[in-house]
Amino acid sequence: MTEKLLITMPRALEGAATRTGAGFTFVKDDRSEEDHTFASLLARAKSIAVALHGHGMKKGDHVALILPEAGDFIPTFLGIVQGGGVPVPLYPPMGVGQLGGYLEHCQHIVGASRAKWLVTNRQIHAVIGKVHESAPDLRQILGMSDLAGDPALWRDPGLTLDDSAFIQFTSGSTSRPKGVVVTHGNLAENAHAVMRVGLNSNDEDRGVSWLPLFHDMGLIGFVIAPIFHRVPVTFMSPMTFLKRPATWLEVLSKHRGTITYGPNFSYAITAKRVRDRDLEGLDLSHVRVAGCGAEPIQADTLRAFADRFARVGFREKAFVPSYGMAEYTLAIAFSTGIPTDRVDADRLWSDGVAAPVEEGGVEIVGCGRAFPEHGIRVVEVESREVLPDRRVGEIEVSGPSVMRGYFEQDEITAQTVSPDGWLRTGDLGYLVDGAVFICGRAKDVIIVNGKNYYPQDLEWAGSEVPGVRAGNVIAFPTFREGLGREAVVVVAETKQKDGRAELARDVKTEIAQRTGLTVDEVVIVDAGTIPKTSSGKLQRNRARALYEENALDKREDEGALKIAGRLVESQLAHLKLGIFGKKS
Repeated sequence: MTEKLLITMPRALEGAATRTGAGFTFVKDDRSEEDHTFASLLARAKSIAVALHGHGMKKGDHVALILPEAGDFIPTFLGIVQGGGVPVPLYPPMGVGQLGGYLEHCQHIVGASRAKWLVTNRQIHAVIGKVHESAPDLRQILGMSDLAGDPALWRDPGLTLDDSAFIQFTSGSTSRPKGVVVTHGNLAENAHAVMRVGLNSNDEDRGVSWLPLFHDMGLIGFVIAPIFHRVPVTFMSPMTFLKRPATWLEVLSKHRGTITYGPNFSYAITAKRVRDRDLEGLDLSHVRVAGCGAEPIQADTLRAFADRFARVGFREKAFVPSYGMAEYTLAIAFSTGIPTDRVDADRLWSDGVAAPVEEGGVEIVGCGRAFPEHGIRVVEVESREVLPDRRVGEIEVSGPSVMRGYFEQDEITAQTVSPDGWLRTGDLGYLVDGAVFICGRAKDVIIVNGKNYYPQDLEWAGSEVPGVRAGNVIAFPTFREGLGREAVVVVAETKQKDGRAELARDVKTEIAQRTGLTVDEVVIVDAGTIPKTSSGKLQRNRARALYEENALDKREDEGALKIAGRLVESQLAHLKLGIFGKKS
């Protein structure tokens, strides 16, 4: 293992610039490619830093950025940091129909982060012009044409590992987005844990990513960590992936990518949508890391992907099931292959005990052990007593990857991070010989007749029914008068117009067979109805509110925020469809 690089991001980029010929490649929508060496990225970052200083930016100032194109986003992000500023990434607008909710979200983050500048393109600027009204600290909205300075005038801002590197706002699946403050030290530690400890990266590696860059898995995993460890990366548009998943495999094959990542849904839709003729000439034998994280991982999904693409060299052992969160910089634990634990469902749900069984039961994917100098433990939710192996409780994590805190939210930070440095994740799970297994979110547990049911299990079962859109099923409890308990409702999306009553019965039957729970109601809705966060997490509280308001069939702002790949259609859709005009 190489020595840990405990340096700031500007120092990391300077180090990466010494690797001749290596850098980032951007695959455009027309399949053309644009190469940038780390050295050229450093020069452009310094140019942007000098320009920002000309606009008044000083060390520690916050700069928000809304840039749909990776070729603009990455240099600007690096330029802000190179000048000593603190970037605050925001996702781009989805389109005309979603602008109301987007503007509110944008105003909240720009205001809450106390950003003094906002960098975006001309089209988005025209849409969010009123952001000043709720962001009193905002001085100016800048475009890319305002960021051309002389790199020779760049001066080292004197950053330290304790300085803030950027602010990552949470996606807000259970609450309003909070600003996670990540330091340069956090990034250096987690980049080492990811690239050297977890993935054992080397000079032969090349990353391939379609992930959105305004969230931690895409930004830290494929921009920041590779810069720290000088790993070249090829980027493709998330929209391109969503429209044609085969392109992901084609780019992996062409560039001989060794490291890639995606949420569970991306492996599911790729295995389903890629046709046999799309596989001609592909070679995935060089893929040694196919990471999976950001949402619950299903073993059957990964197995189906491995079986589907074994003929072009993909190996099941390449899978790296992962567990992470923004408050921990990015990665908490990695495993390899598809390690699973099959446990008694009744005891898991009623007693909170993960009792192993040979057949049947529930299969849970293991996400590996804590990195060196980091810790993982499971505690009882109320008493906070540390639990033994195979007892379900709330997962807590510790170590140098724990965030500094939530920006200007000291009380919430104190509730989340204990005085001795343990971070409450809000996730339920258990340990087996140090390996962590995730069951669900503590706030989402559904209790029926004294038994705890994890909505993810109900959702997974519902997703298995033909006609249901995989990954687009949501379960939640709701009050129902006269029942004597909360009713359990499952909402499933479909593209079919006929046979919805039969589909609802099939979903209810499948869930009962797999979990032993007969849900009270199954609601079948159109594709795109279920509300999700900007990172693709199901918004169960929001779905419940819409259901109770009889508004689930209405497309509204929050409901239009799609899973990670779909959400990022905004990165190119507003340009291609002419919603905002030509690109600036």
